[in-house]
Amino acid sequence: MNVGSDKIRQRYDRLAPWFDSLEGFLEGLIFRRLRKKLWRLTEGEHILEVGVGTGKNFSFYPEQARMTGIDFSPNMLAQAKRKQQRKQLDVHLELMDVERLYFADNSFDTVVASFVFCSVAHPRKGLKEIHRVLKPGGQLIMLEHVLSANKVMAKLMNLLNPLVVRLVGANINRQTVKNVQACQFRQVLIDPGSSDMIKLIRAIK
Repeated sequence: MNVGSDKIRQRYDRLAPWFDSLEGFLEGLIFRRLRKKLWRLTEGEHILEVGVGTGKNFSFYPEQARMTGIDFSPNMLAQAKRKQQRKQLDVHLELMDVERLYFADNSFDTVVASFVFCSVAHPRKGLKEIHRVLKPGGQLIMLEHVLSANKVMAKLMNLLNPLVVRLVGANINRQTVKNVQACQFRQVLIDPGSSDMIKLIRAIK
């Protein structure tokens, strides 16, 4: 379903005060463990998190790295800034859309995205921007939910997707692995422990 960035942003702005509570059960049951695995793969001195949201990944930031986080939703970013202040965390936060990054070419050693590209209006445009700002040999690490390979489940997900997008702004039928492979990354690796619908992806520039 093709919904523009402005409408998606409005939906996340609306949900921001309750976002952590809405995902609390899944966060404790599944997502937190996967986030730990994701952040163990980070490398380098300068790391960018795109779609920082309310700051759910703050607890996993590597201590020695210089951290930058962006989000396109002002209200989500406000939640993250409050959490940053409580934790006294050294991270530079900016309001920015991954489709239009203001950073120079070859700026970051690692870019991280967790459950972000379901909500990017033009995912390949965002992925190309990430490729641009990564240093040569740098890596993009993604944790994303994707369209099931099961034909029956995929049909159901496609059927429900317009409703989910309308309610929360997230697509549940994205084919993110194919989108990453379609960009200019030298190597794209899928963690063998990934499930049918949640993929841990590592793409190297």
